Amino acid sequence: MSLRRSLGGLPASLLGLMRTRLELLSLEAAEEKSRLIVLLCLAAAALLCLALALLVFTAAIAVACWPTEHRYLALACLGGLYTVIGLALLYKVRRDLAERPAPFAATLDVLGRDVAALEQAGRADAGRTDPEA
Repeated sequence: MSLRRSLGGLPASLLGLMRTRLELLSLEAAEEKSRLIVLLCLAAAALLCLALALLVFTAAIAVACWPTEHRYLALACLGGLYTVIGLALLYKVRRDLAERPAPFAATLDVLGRDVAALEQAGRADAGRTDPEA
């Protein structure tokens, strides 16, 4: 195969390669968007339900302890418990965000392999000459 034919097919090959990579990127972006929307909706619903349950639970304990001398202690213990639970949940969210793999990891991996293959092919081509050129 001559150098001219090889160079003639290069743009088409590069465009095909870029199209494939962009399709992979768009698929990953769509999956990430869908996953985030579902997670946000679930988180919002869970927070609303937990806030309502917490309000009812706190009111029930306050009403039950109000006639006694320990009413302020009961409310302080509930406040401390809610604070500890909230801090633990914030720590879990922070840890999950820090440990989560980078978005578009598959695309970055494929592009890295493409670069390595092109560098290897460039080194191989530099080591030989084309007698037809």
